[in-house]
Amino acid sequence: MATVQLTAASISGKTLPSFDGLRPSTVRVSSVAPLKQVGLTLRAFRGLTVKAATVVAPKYASIKPLGDRVLVKIKTAEEKTGGGILLPTTAQTKPQGGEVVAVGEGRSMGKNKVDISVKTGAQVVYSKYTGTEVEFNGSNHLILKEDDIVGILETDDVKDMKPLNDRVLIKVAEAEQKTAGGLFLTEASKEKPSIGTVIAVGPGPLDEEGNRKPLSVSPGNTVMFSKYAGNDFKGSDGSDYIALRASDVMAVLS
Repeated sequence: MATVQLTAASISGKTLPSFDGLRPSTVRVSSVAPLKQVGLTLRAFRGLTVKAATVVAPKYASIKPLGDRVLVKIKTAEEKTGGGILLPTTAQTKPQGGEVVAVGEGRSMGKNKVDISVKTGAQVVYSKYTGTEVEFNGSNHLILKEDDIVGILETDDVKDMKPLNDRVLIKVAEAEQKTAGGLFLTEASKEKPSIGTVIAVGPGPLDEEGNRKPLSVSPGNTVMFSKYAGNDFKGSDGSDYIALRASDVMAVLS
C-alpha cells in the first residue's frame, strides 16, 4: 500500500494568508495505488485552505476562561500603510494587542488565592505567537495565560504602557549613524542597539506563595539587554521601544 506525505512545503502558499500559530505536522494519506493511477495530482490540493483558529459554533453564547487564562479580542491587522497604500496579506503586521473581554477566576499559589490583575475592557499587549486563536461571534480572539500579557495600554502611545509582572519597558537608544572612522552607515549595516533607558517596570514576579518580588531595575536606569528578546514597538514620536522580561536585562550602566 502506497503512502503519500503532504507537508506545508508541498501546498501552495498563495491560498494561505498566514501560518501564524500553525504547528508543523505531517498528513499521511494511504492509497491502494499511486496518485497518478487514481487520477489525482498535486494540483488537486491547490485549493486546500488551512485555518489555524478554532471556530466556535454560533450556538455558544459566551466563552469563560479558566484559571489564570484571559480571553482577548484581537485588534484588526493594519491593511494600509501610513500613506494609504493597501498591504498584501503577507505584509500585514500581525497584531500584538487587543481588548480583554473575559478573565478566569485566578489561581492558587501556596495558601494564597491570586486574582487576575487585568480587568475586562482593558487594552493589552501580549507576546507574539502565544495562546490559542479562536473565531467567536465573527471576530478573532485569543485565549492566553495572564503571564503572556506584556502590559496594559492606558493611551494609544506605547510609551505610556504599564508593564505587568516581571516585564520592563525600555526606550531603545538610537543606532550609530557613523563608524568610528566617520563613515556614514546604511540602514542595512546599522547594528541593532541593545542599550536603552528604562521607562516603566512591572510590579515584579510572584513567588511560590503568591507574593510579589520587586525588580532590580528602576525607571531612569540605562541598561544593556539581550538583543533578540521581547516585543519591539514604534512610538508615536518615531522612537523604538522594547518590552521584555527583567531576566533579559543583563546589566545596568552608569
